[in-house]
Amino acid sequence: MIQEKDIRHQDSICTNESHLKHQWYHHLKYLIVGILFGIVFVKAEVISWFRIQEMFRFQSFHMYGIIGSAIVTGIISVSVIKKFNIKTIYGEKISIAPKKFNKGQIYGGLIFGLGWAITGACPGPLFAQIGTGALAIVVTLISAILGTWVYGYFREKLPH
Repeated sequence: MIQEKDIRHQDSICTNESHLKHQWYHHLKYLIVGILFGIVFVKAEVISWFRIQEMFRFQSFHMYGIIGSAIVTGIISVSVIKKFNIKTIYGEKISIAPKKFNKGQIYGGLIFGLGWAITGACPGPLFAQIGTGALAIVVTLISAILGTWVYGYFREKLPH
């Protein structure tokens, strides 16, 4: 039975967890894709502190173009998945839960953007930045993990 607390945060419930059991080596494909994704981030200069600063100073379209193309790709992908009822490669149904807007998303976005501007690092490419030798980013990674834990701890007490 779903409790009232669960209904309030239903938009955060992941309904797409696979119920299939695989051998450990089946997960290597995610490692390979992650490494390739990191290489693309490096080559496209997505992880460049300089490029990120250019974006926040409105000095270059580079990052806006990359982020914009990712948004368009996501919109098209989700639309295709919904319209054609696409399933996973293992035949499992993909369900996309509707999201509800709340003012906490504005505050969270502002805090996220401020952290991104200060550190020059978004959570996505942190590992690619570390992989290129930018070891100072380890502080950002630890901070991101700690911030996620703090949010999870106080989530029920925050306004919605």
